[in-house]
Formats: sequence, structure tokens, C-alpha cells
Amino acid sequence: MLAKTKGNSVTEERRAELEKFCESIGVKMSRYDLLSMALTHSSYAYEASKKTYVKHNERIEFLGDSVLSTIVSTYMFEHFNNLDEGKMTKFRAHIVCESSLYKFATKIHLGDHLLLGHGDEMGGSRNRPSVLADAFESVLGAIYLDCGLEVASDYILRLMQDEIELVCTHGIYDDYKSYLQEHLQQNGDVRIVYEITGSTGAAHNKTFYASVSHDGNVIGSGEGRSKKEAEQQAAKDALDKLGLQIKL
Repeated sequence: MLAKTKGNSVTEERRAELEKFCESIGVKMSRYDLLSMALTHSSYAYEASKKTYVKHNERIEFLGDSVLSTIVSTYMFEHFNNLDEGKMTKFRAHIVCESSLYKFATKIHLGDHLLLGHGDEMGGSRNRPSVLADAFESVLGAIYLDCGLEVASDYILRLMQDEIELVCTHGIYDDYKSYLQEHLQQNGDVRIVYEITGSTGAAHNKTFYASVSHDGNVIGSGEGRSKKEAEQQAAKDALDKLGLQIKL
């Protein structure tokens, strides 16, 4: 059960909980009041403020968003000299989007430490992507204020460096077929052929099977509920066999 707070002061029970959280993410903090505020949703603050004034995390989220952009931008600038401003802007937006931050928030079990109002708790906000993504940025803001940019950067890169490297190295593609085509044709035109090799099931519930060939050699196969999906899975299989990890 989550320890509650009095105003934005931190009880001994809440402090112990936050110390364990900091240990789990590899950051040593001293301002647990900042961290507790970063983990306080506006719904909790509104309900608690009927008795005592409580600050929520929206302002510190604003700061954390800027810090995150700075850390990611700096890493891209220093490690990927081949990327121009346009590509860096596009890749950064993809790396720090809600779905990406939600994934990392889930990885560190951030939702377990949020303070939520009763209605939001009952409504499932503890696992809501927008809530967790915002809290992820808020926690970063607290780490930055308490520990400085270097510690904040170390924390973020431990979590997100692989993701940054993947996106900046391979780019962002809408589908596996497009990436496979670009990869195979980077040294000139080649013949890439997709073929529906069969299907099973009733007319309203079919599974289709597809293969993809490169210069006459089958390099991947897949299946799906539509011909298009089967071809996409065949392309993904080919990319996997080529040792390419593609972020879609």
C-alpha cells in the first residue's frame, strides 16, 4: 500500500518507499519532497487540498520535458554527426513521444509510486500511458533539480541510450516492407518479390501465408489475417534473419 503525504512534506513511510525507488533506478537523492511532488497527480492534489495544500507534478513535468529534450539532443549531436537538424528533430520527437516514455515508465515500475485521487485510481490512471509518460518527465525534473544535469543525464542514458542508438542508426519506418526495400537496394536496384503462398480457414476467418524473395532466393516468410499483413510479416522475418532490429 502506498504511503501518503501531509501536504508536500514526506512521512517516514513515504521516504522509505521513495528511497527504495531511487535505489532501483540508480539515483541517490536528498530532496524527497521534490520526488514526492513529481509523483503526485493533480487529482490527488485536488482531493488532498481540501484539507491541506498539496502541489502536483504539472510544473515540474514542464521542466523535466525540457531536460529530457536537452539530454537526448546533446547525445544525438555528439554521437551522430551524419544527422542534420531535420532528422534530429524527427528522431528526437519519436524517442520522447508518449508511447516511448510510457514504455520506460513501465520498465521502472513508476506507476507503483504515483499518488492518485480516488476517481483516477478507480479509473485506471495508474496504468494510463499519458499519466505515466508525464510522471516520467516529472521525476526527471526532480532529479535534475536535486542532483544536477550530469546525474540526470546518466539516469536517462542508462534507460534510453539503446533506443536512441537504434532510432538514429536505422531511422523510423512505417512498415517492414519499406525498410527491407531500402536496405536491399542501398547498393543498386535488386529484384524483390512478394508471393502469397497459401491460405487456411473459412472465408470469413482466413490466415494467409506469404514469402519474400531477393534475386530469386526466398529470404523470409510470414502469416497474417490479410495478404498485406502476411507480406509485412515476411519482410520482418527477412529483416530478423539479416540481423536487423527495426523500430516501428
